[in-house]
Amino acid sequence: MSENQINIKAGNHRVYPCENEKKTALVNKLIEDNKELDIVVVCSTDVSTLKEAIDSKNVRVVEDRELVKDKEMKCEFLISFDMPVKAIVYMARVSRASNKAVMILNESEQRLLHSIETLLGRAIKQEVLEDFMYELPKPKEFDPKARKKLTKSQITEIAKQRHEDATKSDKTIEMEKQWAKKKRDENKYLGDDENGKAKFSGKSGDRNHAHDGTPRVKYGGPKAGGKRINIKARKPKED
Repeated sequence: MSENQINIKAGNHRVYPCENEKKTALVNKLIEDNKELDIVVVCSTDVSTLKEAIDSKNVRVVEDRELVKDKEMKCEFLISFDMPVKAIVYMARVSRASNKAVMILNESEQRLLHSIETLLGRAIKQEVLEDFMYELPKPKEFDPKARKKLTKSQITEIAKQRHEDATKSDKTIEMEKQWAKKKRDENKYLGDDENGKAKFSGKSGDRNHAHDGTPRVKYGGPKAGGKRINIKARKPKED
């Protein structure tokens, strides 16, 4: 089987976020919970200290170099104690498992997981165990009173914009007042003056009364007919 292929189901593939100091304790817990399986623990560095810390003597603990050399080494459950140097090395690890595989990663190792998931073609499910999980950084609290410091030029530009916004409406209202047409009062007939001419309450370029005071008909009045011209038919010339 190729080293970049695995035969375990995605549901049996896990990542456990864990504090570096608690990794050994988590390995022992996983071994105890799966003691009926054939287990291999793989590490990228020297495994002598890890072997001494593991409670079960029936579990094989190997380095990546040893695993690569021994092509026949298989297991049911593979535990990756740390992040390997390269993503392809992890694929060589997990290809030896027939049932399930897990990775125990600290916070810094989690940042390198993307390369493995890219090679694998999918994300690996994360499973959090409260007693082993490292502390996540607290999000920064938003302080509404905190203000962003501005440069002198930015402050000047903001002040200029505020002034324009404040005076713009005043200018608009003033111009509207200047250009607004005054409403004319109704033009009423007041009688005749001493010369007999009709007087009106308001001046208008278009009189609505005749000089004698009678209302002027604007529409619907009789129209003066045009001058009629009789045109006689022209007689054809005689040959």
